[in-house]
Amino acid sequence: MKKQIIKHSKHQYKEGDVEHWWHEETGRGIRTRFSDDLLWLAFLTVEYIKFTGDKTILDIETPYLEGQILEENQDEKYDKYNETKEQESIYKHCIRAIEKSLNFGENGLPKIGSGDWNDGFSTVGNKGRGESVWLGFFLYTVLDNFIPICEEKEDIELAKKYEEIKRNLKRALNTKGWDGRWYKRAFMDDGNILGSMQNDECRIDSIAQSWSVISNAGENDKKYIAMESLENHLVDKENGIIKLLDPPFEKSKLEPGYIKAYLPGVRENGGQYTHAAIWVIIAESLLGFGDKALELYRMINPIEHSRTKDASRKYKVEPYVIPADIYGASNLAGRGGWTWYTGSSSWYYKAGIEYILGLKIQNGYMKIDPCIPKDWKEYQIQYKWNDSIYNIKVKNPDGKNGKNEGVTKVILDGNEVENNIKLDGNRKVYT
Repeated sequence: MKKQIIKHSKHQYKEGDVEHWWHEETGRGIRTRFSDDLLWLAFLTVEYIKFTGDKTILDIETPYLEGQILEENQDEKYDKYNETKEQESIYKHCIRAIEKSLNFGENGLPKIGSGDWNDGFSTVGNKGRGESVWLGFFLYTVLDNFIPICEEKEDIELAKKYEEIKRNLKRALNTKGWDGRWYKRAFMDDGNILGSMQNDECRIDSIAQSWSVISNAGENDKKYIAMESLENHLVDKENGIIKLLDPPFEKSKLEPGYIKAYLPGVRENGGQYTHAAIWVIIAESLLGFGDKALELYRMINPIEHSRTKDASRKYKVEPYVIPADIYGASNLAGRGGWTWYTGSSSWYYKAGIEYILGLKIQNGYMKIDPCIPKDWKEYQIQYKWNDSIYNIKVKNPDGKNGKNEGVTKVILDGNEVENNIKLDGNRKVYT
């Protein structure tokens, strides 16, 4: 992860935005108006520091890219961009990314540009007015995690500024972003709304609901209501998928971008985008719904789509890799899409290990914080930290009256200890 952070920081422009993708062989890449890609640098830097406790990464200096800024009606430009002679710390790179993202619209939400996590929303806000509810939750998460780093760097005024933005953002998300039973997805340049009950198409979108929980920016009652709505409208147990949005775009007056060029139920247009499906599982875990979390985790496992010949013929792709997407409508429902290229596999692993089994590592300490089905009696993990082995057994002895979450006590080598064990890498075996 450290290498990736350093590498990607070198593909950030001086202005704070980043190459959306590039070709390693030629050094050429694409500059866009996407609104989320730049923030992942700060998100991952915090993830790295939380896990390792290694804050020295913030002081590593790398160059930027420089080149022509996009013109007023230009959404993207593919070109070769040159590195600057100037170098700044990863900390400064992260700050530039965050500052570039503080671009809010009339509803107090961040502008979506030519797309956010959903690249297919290419004309939702490319005229400069459209706003993203999901991006509001993601930006809130990044600010929430980065404020302590600003304070540690003694950027006190910056930390105060980000705190105020966070407060305003939370207010906007829970008022302008709320639609009565779930969170809206976006406001378009032309004033139309995506993810609203009033819509014939894209009435509800998954990631605004799951990130209301993951970010902890959703108000308490709204988070539970939103996730219940997600389960009712987007979880398709018959086909074993969790849809990204529903109903798909087809005939309505809404023109959200190239997403509409896909057949209904294909890829972003109402299929399962596995990346987003896993965020649903993480959100269920964070709310303490261990039975639901595991049910959904099992449901989207590729092997579940391949248990019989008929299922395999329907699914059509490899049963041993996580697919990026599964089609979600009409006669294509349940058919696998792209495989072998997705980051969903790492999110799936993270969801299982950290959020369901509850193995959490932070700053060199281990904590067990599971969210499991009540009827799981026990499970075991063997975890290797440097040269030490930790043999972990988690017991939930009360059968059907067992717990989804909440650890009663932790015993290490026969002694009761706090649920925050300092990891020791000195060739020992712990039980």
